[in-house]
Amino acid sequence: MPEIEVDVRYRDPPEPMEKAIDALDLLQPGDTLRLLIHREPHPLYQILRESGFAYTVEQQPDYTYVISIRQRAPAA
Repeated sequence: MPEIEVDVRYRDPPEPMEKAIDALDLLQPGDTLRLLIHREPHPLYQILRESGFAYTVEQQPDYTYVISIRQRAPAA
């Protein structure tokens, strides 16, 4: 299960969103995208849900976020 890490902490908009969306295109089944960002990207969450991605959000001690994104498993 390869992991793709995209660090967009402290980048100005719209770069974080653009880099995150570009990285989603690289995900293969079983891969994980780790997005490192300095604020919660609420608009991205909606895009992920609508596009069929699962994600978890972890706030770090320095108040940045790690968002782990995976393709959802197909329904059985």
